[in-house]
Amino acid sequence: MSADTEVRDDRSESASHLMLVSVTFAVPVLKLGWTLGSGTAAREALAAMGPANWFDILIGMFLDEPVLATVMAIVLSRTSYAYFAARGGALRLHAMPLTASALVTVLVPAAAGLVVAVFNGVGWGLTTGCLAYLLRLGVVAEYRSGRRRRTTGERTGRHAGNRLERAADAAWIVSLVLAFLVLPFVALTVALDGRAWSSVAFCDVDTGHGSGRHRLVELARDGAGVVGWDTSQDSVVNGVNCATDENDVIRNPWWSASGTG
Repeated sequence: MSADTEVRDDRSESASHLMLVSVTFAVPVLKLGWTLGSGTAAREALAAMGPANWFDILIGMFLDEPVLATVMAIVLSRTSYAYFAARGGALRLHAMPLTASALVTVLVPAAAGLVVAVFNGVGWGLTTGCLAYLLRLGVVAEYRSGRRRRTTGERTGRHAGNRLERAADAAWIVSLVLAFLVLPFVALTVALDGRAWSSVAFCDVDTGHGSGRHRLVELARDGAGVVGWDTSQDSVVNGVNCATDENDVIRNPWWSASGTG
């Protein structure tokens, strides 16, 4: 492998981090804008929620969409491990016995799998934990075989010479596919599916011309009621005496005719 290939490998690692950050920041805004119908609606809703609650949208998507939760957890586990390994973590792990380093490596994948399992089911949790661990082991194998420099994380350019090293290369390729193809595709699909990211309820709303039952997307809790987006008036309102609506479709998905759910 040439020096140019080595540089491309290092850039791809950095780019996978940037992809994860971009999805984290951009997708909630896209979800908000598409679901509510416009950028103006997104601004009003975000103002009602408060900027500090920006990640409530991402968390809601994570809790409701097992594929997105699984892919994000795997990519985050692998990229965070590669980042810290390149900044001294690999040296500390190399000084440990192999059994101890394997146990340390499994902690974050196990935690990620547990979180996904609680919210999305045991099957998704096991998938998350196992894949995240295998991808982390791929990074460990690269350092242990000397194909990555323990001080910088850069690839040395040495070709895979055995099955373990080829398996590590396969894990690296899988991690890039997940980060650059699967994650953005799944995230965009979820952002544009027209489903609410939080609970939907029928509430009593006083419009100034009397009280009536309106369908709201919950933005925040307000005492005994909620602050929500009124799907019929396209505005932020206060609602009380709310009853949950199991149908969380607010707008048809992007890939079908637009409209209101």
